[in-house]
Amino acid sequence: MEYLAELGYVGLFVAAFLAATILPFSSEIVLTALLLTQLSPVTLVAVATVGNVLGSLTNYALGYWARLSVVKKWLRMSEQDFIRAEQRFSKYGLLALCFSWVPVIGDPLTVMAGMLRVPLKWFFILVTAGKLLRYVVVAYLVLQVS
Repeated sequence: MEYLAELGYVGLFVAAFLAATILPFSSEIVLTALLLTQLSPVTLVAVATVGNVLGSLTNYALGYWARLSVVKKWLRMSEQDFIRAEQRFSKYGLLALCFSWVPVIGDPLTVMAGMLRVPLKWFFILVTAGKLLRYVVVAYLVLQVS
């Protein structure tokens, strides 16, 4: 993570993109490190949001185009986990995508959206809103404490 922080905006973009996939990354750590430098907080939040949304779009594409068995293996989901994720998505509907940033449930939500053929326009709007709000809150809290 330190290496990514040293890369500035590019490192943050990479960290945010990877954090939206199943890889164990925390873009918030890189964002926090960079917020404590002289880089623009607005630009940092924008870069993190774009990277994270593009990572989620990758998940969406996987769900849209991949076979169910591949998706389950990639997400390491049992049949029961998959059924529960599908039920939660169906229960809460499109607004669940606002929580695509939440660890553990976010990746399956974005993959499920692709599998269920959620209109890309709504996917993009709701995922972006949730991820942007999360990064704004993180940036605000870091800048208030520092």
